[in-house]
Amino acid sequence: MAGQRSGAPGHVAVVTGANHGIGAAVARALAASGCAVLLTYLRLHPDDPGLPQAYRDQRARAADEVVSDIRAAGGRAAALETDLSQPEAARAVFDAAETSLGPVDVLVNNASSWLADTFLPDERDRYGRALRPVDAGSHRQQFAVDAEAPALLMAEFARRHVARGGRWGRIIGLTSGGDQGFPEEVSYGAAKAAQTNYTMSAAAELARYGVTANMVYPPVTDTGWITDEVREFVRTSRDHHHVATPEQVADVIVFLCSDAGALVTGNVLVLR
Repeated sequence: MAGQRSGAPGHVAVVTGANHGIGAAVARALAASGCAVLLTYLRLHPDDPGLPQAYRDQRARAADEVVSDIRAAGGRAAALETDLSQPEAARAVFDAAETSLGPVDVLVNNASSWLADTFLPDERDRYGRALRPVDAGSHRQQFAVDAEAPALLMAEFARRHVARGGRWGRIIGLTSGGDQGFPEEVSYGAAKAAQTNYTMSAAAELARYGVTANMVYPPVTDTGWITDEVREFVRTSRDHHHVATPEQVADVIVFLCSDAGALVTGNVLVLR
């Protein structure tokens, strides 16, 4: 296709959490590069008034519009609504992808069960979003989707890739927070740290099978939750330089999925 991005032509990708935001942008960008894409999603209905209505509306969408856009542009795409917190979901995702598109050689772990929890008694974070105390429920919800699900998806990816004699593959995860913790998003940061560790292990273990594995740490990204207060925070921050668009983050992920990104593996790429 004329005007395609340099990405993963002829390959098949699974992109999780692809009904909105970065996931949707990644699905569109990979498809534009010639990659067939299975989008997974789960419609959620956040009721926190501290979150902008646009963001809440996006979280509640199906992935039909993204799939239609990809197909209208001449690409191949399918969607699967699934709850990644269920252990059997990983196998179902790969079965669906193989049935509709073919063997998967690109996995983008983007889905998140984000919540804001804290060790403090505060009820609102610095942006006015609802906070809850760290408890067994917040831990389970966050780790099921942001740590366990990526691990099981990577395991399923690896099992099938090795079994068919695959020699090329890409695994990308999305993260936030850092080694020093993530105040007011305590369980989210911890779960992303676990996902990072799993991904670094995949990079080491699967290198002999032509698989690269990296984590991308996006800048503050406007996926519908950005408010004037957040923009002001970024403007005055020494650590954050941009409010990025989902498409800018997707461009980096497409590069990592390309042949040009073959030597980039075992890294956390911090975008600012």
